[in-house]
Amino acid sequence: MLNIPCTFYGVRLLANPSTKKPPTLHFFSFYQSSIQKMPPPAAVAVAVTGGTENHHQPPNSLSSMILKKQKTVCVMDASGLLGFELVKTLLQRGYFVHASLQSDSRFQGELQNMKVQGNGDNNKNLKIFRADLLDYHSILDTLTDCSALFYTFEPPLEHPVYDENMAEIEVRAAHNVLEACAQTPTVEKVIFTSSATAVVWPETHNPASSSSSSSCNVDEKSWSDINLCKKFKLWHALSKTLAEKTAWALAMDRGVSMVSVNGGLLLDNNLRNTSAADNTKHNIPSHLPPYLKGAAEMYERGVLVAVDLRFLVDALFSVYEEVSSYGRYLCFNHVINCQKDAVKLASMFMSSPQSLEDTRVFPQQISNKKLNKLMINFDGQFQQHQ
Repeated sequence: MLNIPCTFYGVRLLANPSTKKPPTLHFFSFYQSSIQKMPPPAAVAVAVTGGTENHHQPPNSLSSMILKKQKTVCVMDASGLLGFELVKTLLQRGYFVHASLQSDSRFQGELQNMKVQGNGDNNKNLKIFRADLLDYHSILDTLTDCSALFYTFEPPLEHPVYDENMAEIEVRAAHNVLEACAQTPTVEKVIFTSSATAVVWPETHNPASSSSSSSCNVDEKSWSDINLCKKFKLWHALSKTLAEKTAWALAMDRGVSMVSVNGGLLLDNNLRNTSAADNTKHNIPSHLPPYLKGAAEMYERGVLVAVDLRFLVDALFSVYEEVSSYGRYLCFNHVINCQKDAVKLASMFMSSPQSLEDTRVFPQQISNKKLNKLMINFDGQFQQHQ
């Protein structure tokens, strides 16, 4: 038996290419200095930074033809609002869908209603699966015969809060999902939903220092610094950064075609916080989204961004359906950088937000030009409702 040790960003993999068993994952430390000193392989570095135009090689016509012929796609995890919206849109576009749910999913009833159409007939385009993201084999079963995966992480109901332990859970989930995709020969493409928090906390910025560079622009090539996230307890940013880096490392190592979309704070289409609306619907206490830890600093730096649910769904579809998509894409359609926008955002989480005395408009320091260029000719739900 041949074991091939690989180490990526504090995650050690022992791969056995002769079997379909997942590699052993040793989550030994996020922050070992020896790991940080170890430069990633050149190929991995290109993928992790989102690549550049010079590194891009569009898929050949054969892979493009296969992508168009294969119509079965998987949504994992469909337990949250984004996943549920993806399932609905995929069915509307004529795809066959494997919807993966956690146990006791909030959207179980809604998906079952979609499974049975109004005339009582079974909707043959939708199959519902139970999959535990920490159970590699249940993921394999869900991916059977699928040509693509839309992956979005939903915290387990038994651990809904982003704390210092969430990073390990999310990294293990990403590891299992990408390894399962590598072992599923029909999977042509993975669309990995990440977060802008994996971008906006670079090493050059210190939230406790007023002398931090405010002119540093961030885009899809930027990465949040792991040590900084740990130091200031930015658990959401830490989890998203480590999970996405793990996914990119595995995708490169296993030859999986992957594209990631890093979304801003998710809002519904009426400029309301999706997590608050979802929690109210399901009688769950509302909490300040973990995305907003460090919101004041992001606001003053011009990198506090949000995205409408439909816009994010359109972005995910454009990335999937465009065969030339590659690397990472920052996704947002709101930049909160002035008093009016800040008060509107605050009103989503408190009944009587205080008006800000500071009337400055902070310059936008974050770019999503790469995604805008890709979506320029995309005819999606969000554009149709403008």
